[in-house]
Parts: sequence; structure tokens; C-alpha cells
Amino acid sequence: MSATSSTSVSSEAAAQWAYPALFVLLWSTGFIGAKFGLPDAGPLTFLSWRYATVLLLMGAVVLWARAPWPRAPLAWLHIGVSGLLVHGVYLGGVFTAIGRGLPAGLTALVVGLQPLITALGASLLLGERLRPPQWLGLGLGLAGVGLVVAQKAHAAAGAPLLPMLAPAVLALLGITAGTLYQKRFCPAFDLRTGALIQFAPCLVATLALAAATEDLQVRWTGHFVFALGWLVLVLSLGAVSLLNLLIRRGSAVHVASLFYLTPPTTALIAWALFGETLHGLALGGMALAVTGVWLVRR
Repeated sequence: MSATSSTSVSSEAAAQWAYPALFVLLWSTGFIGAKFGLPDAGPLTFLSWRYATVLLLMGAVVLWARAPWPRAPLAWLHIGVSGLLVHGVYLGGVFTAIGRGLPAGLTALVVGLQPLITALGASLLLGERLRPPQWLGLGLGLAGVGLVVAQKAHAAAGAPLLPMLAPAVLALLGITAGTLYQKRFCPAFDLRTGALIQFAPCLVATLALAAATEDLQVRWTGHFVFALGWLVLVLSLGAVSLLNLLIRRGSAVHVASLFYLTPPTTALIAWALFGETLHGLALGGMALAVTGVWLVRR
């Protein structure tokens, strides 16, 4: 093997772990951003500002780089539908659930069901076959997520659970359907123009719902500006681009399994930033989640 080929193989192997690890780290900060920004705006109003800012920034990048647009009208439709499901329905559900008082840990637990549902959908719709160790990994990952958030479950005790839980379930269905849809109909597209096509319908739908259900008021505090900037630059531009890249490169189940790592990583970030305690149960859950993802992806 030549030195050039060896370097290429090494770079590819590094990317197989570096991209997922970076995605998990960035995606996990979304709950932290919501915690900072939601006190100053309604959840859908917050998201509308987020989508509008993403479209403005990415539009400038597309014009400067002269990025290519999809040639087929059907490709525009598929990319737009996938964006509405993966971003609009998912983020709208998560932010609304947290805004209504559902603890972030419980929200993460609901969304943490995604890898199992995606595995079933990928088997039925995409023909992806999983080996027994991968099913074991999915089960371990789910158990690990449950342990991580179990210590926070009491936070919702005594409150009406259904109004808080329903948006989180909708978010789960949205990102599961969106991942399968994108893998089936539009796995590869330019990440710059694709972002515009994905986020444009999200802005239209979210702003319409915000106008119907919220007062559209924003308190432009330092916390809100920081949260908005973080979610736009780090999440919507950074993590979402990595998500699209991972969907292009790997199976739907491989990508979905990474969401098992989000609650443990979020718990670690909350411990570092806010001093939230981590008990032995949570630490054991993190180990189970990591083991489960390793079994699925190896």
C-alpha cells in the first residue's frame, strides 16, 4: 500500500469516529441553549428567530460561494420535507415540551427512544438488517439513557404530564420519520443550499404557529442573545451539517444510535456548567449507553 493510500485510509478511519463524536458534543448543547433562551421568549418565537438567522447567514454563504442548487424540482421537495421533519417538528416539539415545564432529562428520555424506532423503520422501509449484537446494543443504549435521567424523573411529579409530554412524543416521531425519509429520498445534497431548502419551510410553519399561539414578544437579554447565537452557529450550522453528512455516509440506524449519547453528554455539560450532581446511577447509565452505541456501530 502506498503512503498516499495509507494516509487516506487513516483519515477515513479517523473521520468515522471524529465526526460522530463532534456531532454528539455539539447536539448535546441544544438543551443548554434552550435553558438559557426560553425564559425570554416563547419556544416557537425563539425557534422562528433561530431559523430566520440561519437563513440569513447561510444565504450569504451560498451567494459568496456560488453553491450549487438541486437540479430536479422533486429533489427540492424531498429536501424540504426532510428538513421540516428533522428540524421543524423535532425542535418545535422539544422546545415546546421544555417550555411547558417538562424537565430536559425526561424530554431527552422520550427522544431517546428514536434509535429503536428508527431500527424498526429502517428494517421495514430501507431493508437495513441488524445483527443480534446490534439489537443488544440498541437495548443497552436505551437502558443507559433511562438510568441517566431516572434521577430527574421526580421533577415532573404532581404536574399534568400529558400537555408537557405530547410535544416531546411529536418531536420523537418527527426526527425518526425525517431520518428515514432523508436516507431514502435525499441522502446527498449540497450542505449549504440544502440548509436553505430545509430551514425555509421550518420558518414558515413555525412562525405561523407562533403567531397563532404566542405573543411573539422577545426580551433581548444577554442570555437570550447568547443562546440564539449559540444555537444558530453551533447547532443549526455546525451540528446539522454534521448530521446531514452522517446520514449521507452511514446507515439510518448508525446515525440514530448516536442520539443515545445525547442525554449522558448533556448531563456532563450541565454538571460542568451548572453544578448539577451526577450519581452512580447516572454514571452507570452513561457506561451502558456508550457500550450500546459501540455495539451498534462496530
